[in-house]
Amino acid sequence: PFQPSLSFLYSISFGVHSYILDIMMRPSSLVLYIALMIRTSSGFVPSFSHTFQNGRQTSESYLMSTAYGMPTELPDSLDDSAILAAKGCVDYVNDAGAMGRSRVDFDTSIGDETYTTLKSSTEFMQKFVTALCYEMIPGSKEMRENEMMSLVQSKVELRQLMETEGNSEEDETDDEDEESSTNPRILELKTIIQNGGRVVRDPSQPLWNGPKARVYFPDEGSAALARRDWNPTAANPEDARVPPCVEFSSCGGVQMQDISNDQLIFFFCPRASEAEFVEEALLNSEEKLGTNLKLTVFVNPLLVDMGVTGFGMAGRMLRERLIDPLVPTYYLRTLPWGAMTRLYPGQFTVWQEDENIDDGYRMIKTMDRLPSNPEVEDIYDYENGNASDPEKSQGLGFLNAIGDFVNGMTRL
Repeated sequence: PFQPSLSFLYSISFGVHSYILDIMMRPSSLVLYIALMIRTSSGFVPSFSHTFQNGRQTSESYLMSTAYGMPTELPDSLDDSAILAAKGCVDYVNDAGAMGRSRVDFDTSIGDETYTTLKSSTEFMQKFVTALCYEMIPGSKEMRENEMMSLVQSKVELRQLMETEGNSEEDETDDEDEESSTNPRILELKTIIQNGGRVVRDPSQPLWNGPKARVYFPDEGSAALARRDWNPTAANPEDARVPPCVEFSSCGGVQMQDISNDQLIFFFCPRASEAEFVEEALLNSEEKLGTNLKLTVFVNPLLVDMGVTGFGMAGRMLRERLIDPLVPTYYLRTLPWGAMTRLYPGQFTVWQEDENIDDGYRMIKTMDRLPSNPEVEDIYDYENGNASDPEKSQGLGFLNAIGDFVNGMTRL
């Protein structure tokens, strides 16, 4: 139902035009400009400013008072999906307090198995983790704001210094002459700009010392690739896919990481073969961290599989212990004829493609629970006259059942 777009925060263009620089000579305008860039680019409008008190979070979220029992709109883009998923998690923490367990399901494959679930949802996961960290990890958003502020200020100061030194450099066409400036401040400013506003640090010192978010991958290979590709500690924040507060672990093996500062935990595409480890790691984290652990999020979990856990007693017990208690804070699944979505605390909403509607989709059903796959297809059939809706035809259940059976046989 949407076209994926570029990263909602880390794709911010740092090119600042001269007329903007002139405006930002005034400190008050500079602060306003940075604040506006952060808020509009990250999509968190209105602000989700929050504090944690006694294990609970207070927030200004407008969803808290308006979204209960309401239909869920379709997202406008991939970025929008990630932002909405983060909002749903924040609202759930507001309601449930610390140590909550939730799940986020994101599937736009429409049954296409060319790529694994982990591969196809990686970009969404990067944006979702970033959005949620900025809202729930204290200091992470402020660090990014300071870097952007430093970048813009450095560009302004560099322009002023270059003008103060005279116009002789404008006549030079060789870039090497510009690079050979003897002014140490100019060299320092150019380094800051090259690093995207991030302060040059000692490589032996950690970039982030505050609370952390931990992402568990199904195996060590996936975790190692994430450390390289997501690059949270990049010298330039433009090269990072997630904030520096994010660390990576894998399901299984010897766990040597220090989890004492973890405030957010993500289990990314955990499989049935890792179910035992996931449950053990979750209980261990909750026991050690207590209310310091704000939220655990399962993203696209597949923890029950007939070939591994079976659908007997073992699978049922696992579902009751680990899966059923998870609160679906965000759900999006595309269908051949539409999509189904849910944003906590709203309802599951089924949408059908309709070229006569301005947005291209019309809502055909809302439910307070996740419908099964057959129920979803029945909703489509009822809406399009392929079957009789029992809720709309009282007293004719037997005849309607016969009619639905005949219609189903003729479509085979």
